[in-house]
Amino acid sequence: MKTIRKEETMPKSKLLLLEDDTNLSETVCEFLESKGYHVTPVYDGEAAEELIYEHQFDLFLMDVNVPSLNGFTLLSRVRKEGNTTPAIFLTSLNAIEDLEHGYESGCDDYLRKPFALKELLFRIETILKREFFHTQTPKIRIDEGIEYDSLGNQLLVHNKAVQLQNKEAKLLKLFLQKKNEIISHEMIMVHLWEYDEQGSDDTLRTYIKNLRKIMGKERIVSIKKLGYKFTLA
Repeated sequence: MKTIRKEETMPKSKLLLLEDDTNLSETVCEFLESKGYHVTPVYDGEAAEELIYEHQFDLFLMDVNVPSLNGFTLLSRVRKEGNTTPAIFLTSLNAIEDLEHGYESGCDDYLRKPFALKELLFRIETILKREFFHTQTPKIRIDEGIEYDSLGNQLLVHNKAVQLQNKEAKLLKLFLQKKNEIISHEMIMVHLWEYDEQGSDDTLRTYIKNLRKIMGKERIVSIKKLGYKFTLA
């Protein structure tokens, strides 16, 4: 009898890729398809708009300077119609005004070209994993007397909120999204620090140490040369 792997029973996330550079589009599509995603490529804004209205996607990947309708205008239109599908801009526009315009248009992330494919993958996974919290009960049990309140975005110890720094809270959410998985140092760095921030291993170790004090040293396991694993029964 054939053994059915877990990934074979799960539907692929559907991504729309708006990119008019055919070589880059093909490269990104091949890479993401190899990682288990279903990618629909499109090369101009108006065609992308039609696909968005005709089909359901889990994530939009959008260049900005594309024919017929630029990415900023397209996403603004989509948001005004009530479409809340997450979106990442992939663009060579690197001025702070462009970044501001991108987020005002309704994007969830903004990745400057040229970018590493692995970084793009990390950002996609981070955004899609947010759905994890929408399908969970309001409180996620971590240990006896320790819970994460996904609605209030708080760590609770015996029903009392524990004050976490912003990046400690982001790190805890990442651990919960990827419980019992090895998370690389690289992915944690990308998740915690923005493009204009300088992260460090020492700072990361401090955040890990603080979380261990609350939840126990055995909860966050350091995997030599690989990263960390957050263990949750």
